[in-house]
Amino acid sequence: MNTDVKNILGLKLPTDPRWVNLAEIRLEEVLTDHAYCEQKAATTCISLITKNPEKSLLVQELSPIVTEEWGHFRMVLAELSKRDLQLGRQRKDVYVNKLLGFQKKGGSPQDRFLDQMLTMALIEARSCERFKRLSEGMEDEYMRKFYRKFMESEAGHYTLFINLAEHYIDKKIVRQRWAEWLKYEAALMESEEVRGDRIH
Repeated sequence: MNTDVKNILGLKLPTDPRWVNLAEIRLEEVLTDHAYCEQKAATTCISLITKNPEKSLLVQELSPIVTEEWGHFRMVLAELSKRDLQLGRQRKDVYVNKLLGFQKKGGSPQDRFLDQMLTMALIEARSCERFKRLSEGMEDEYMRKFYRKFMESEAGHYTLFINLAEHYIDKKIVRQRWAEWLKYEAALMESEEVRGDRIH
């Protein structure tokens, strides 16, 4: 077990070390996928705000995240442009789709809200872990620093979603479901092919 990953981000399984080398070889595809990840993070936060306008703390906390994630989207676009690379087509995100498949579809509105918060928490935690791997493992010093900025900026995002869930739902319920999510995500990571053309 990678203690850093477990203690800081709560994840049960670290990224396969081979991923960084594969990602560096396919930088254009990784940057494209990264751009869309930032775009989807921003639009998902907007969606959560519009679906939960009565949750004042959620609206207050997620509003600046929208701005931050959209700023990250623009930063990745600028990096692509600087390298004379193109923003490719958005591709199906198998990782995220499998997480969405673990969400409770029935049950109470509280159950559905909780799973939405924990899905976002897990995506943010894994993204931060991947940025950390890139910031430490890429041969290109500039790109190491580039991803270090993203890692530092997004390090607290996953806890924000957990804290919001605990603000509206009993902490014991949140923690129990979070443990189930972490177990599921670890199994998912173990079963997935190591690919270097995307962030997740």
